[in-house]
Amino acid sequence: MLKIRKASVEDVPLILSFIRELAEYEREPGAVRATEDDLIRDGFSANPKFRVLIAEWDGNPAGMAFFFQNYSTWQGRHGLFLEDLFVRPPLRGKGIGKALMVHLARTAIAENCYGMRWEVLDWNTSAIDVYQRLGARFREHWRVMQITGEDLKHLSETEL
Repeated sequence: MLKIRKASVEDVPLILSFIRELAEYEREPGAVRATEDDLIRDGFSANPKFRVLIAEWDGNPAGMAFFFQNYSTWQGRHGLFLEDLFVRPPLRGKGIGKALMVHLARTAIAENCYGMRWEVLDWNTSAIDVYQRLGARFREHWRVMQITGEDLKHLSETEL
């Protein structure tokens, strides 16, 4: 039986475990730098930067949705950005991911969000298929960019 609940600070070790399992699935097992202290500080303090839903199947941890608010200047309202959606591989195909997405959609509606956004790896065709069946569409003509590490440091030191 499926149960979805809000994460608590006691779930931090589990959340970090899910993050590491996702990184391994996404072929980046050494990329996780987050610590339990980071998650406690940023998710379970007076001003949380993110929220997490935990999915349990028959009382056992099955997956999570890790999300936070973003803001659309064009819409003039906030939305939900889904940073990570993860279901443990042996439990995939049971509707857990869909249930997490439905829960997030209900949260977005209840909080008057303009919508939800997330990213998906281009090789993850099974996830893409699921998202498209739920009604999600790729944003035409937009590509995600980021700057990190030494490039970010270099930019910050640029003379104006």
